[in-house]
Amino acid sequence: MGAMLIKRGGARFRFRKAGRAPRTPGRYHGCAAVLSTKHGKEVVVAPPLKALLGLAVQVPAGLDTDTLGTFTGEVERVGTPLEVAARKARLGMDAAGLSLGLASEGSFGPDPRVPFAPLHHELMVFVDDRLQIQVVEQMTTHRTNYEHITAASFADLGDFLDRAGFPSHAVVVRPNAGLKTWPPHKGLRTVEALQAALRECASASRDGLARVETDMRAHMNPSRLAVIRRLAFRLGRRLLRRCPACETPGWGVVEVVKGLPCAECGHPTGLVGELVAACPLCTHRANRPRYDGRRAAPARDCPYCNP
Repeated sequence: MGAMLIKRGGARFRFRKAGRAPRTPGRYHGCAAVLSTKHGKEVVVAPPLKALLGLAVQVPAGLDTDTLGTFTGEVERVGTPLEVAARKARLGMDAAGLSLGLASEGSFGPDPRVPFAPLHHELMVFVDDRLQIQVVEQMTTHRTNYEHITAASFADLGDFLDRAGFPSHAVVVRPNAGLKTWPPHKGLRTVEALQAALRECASASRDGLARVETDMRAHMNPSRLAVIRRLAFRLGRRLLRRCPACETPGWGVVEVVKGLPCAECGHPTGLVGELVAACPLCTHRANRPRYDGRRAAPARDCPYCNP
């Protein structure tokens, strides 16, 4: 089989040719789904779903998903990431008049378990109104450039731009203090544009500083785009799995059960002990072992052996 190479924002993504049908056509082979995005996610979502499912992904022209929230805060995101992603998928479904819809939603912040380590959580939802199901896949990773810094001039940035992956990864600049309504400069990928934005925002800020942030929008952030690609493959594989009870596609893990026993004393720990798989339609559920096969936790994670 041949390959297709797509370049996006300085990153390269290689896929098997998407035009070839899956060996065993599934429910979605030959169907069309709408992907709700204005940030170019189709470049990494469409090829995996075409290759795995035979599903054609399209993006409606002029769809403004920023009405549901923006990373830079001009529009507040209301609701959980899943709620927003589901609303986003339906926004596209209504615009395209299709019964199948897709959307992803990303969240970034410090990892509560690892101080000072940034964490990227990406969620993707697939909505099928014909079956009345909603299938969700998600993943978390520390492989993100999410960061910010304050600076009065370009010289104050130090090695921030290297850590941010600039210029293949864009940055956003805004005043650091006051002027909340000041429009941020987004998608900056040249030194000249960055310097001009720094001068403008620092002079406008109450404290004389500009805030420089990594631009986390997918089309401006190849690192995030790579995560969305992996998630699209994961979602595609899930949609190939059918419920053992009713044959509905989308069978997969929906929650975890903590309590992996300590290897020394057998007491339950806070580590995941089992995974719970479920059907998106019927009530069938089943517990399954951890992916890594681990059956016991080290004593260092036990509240009794290591209080």
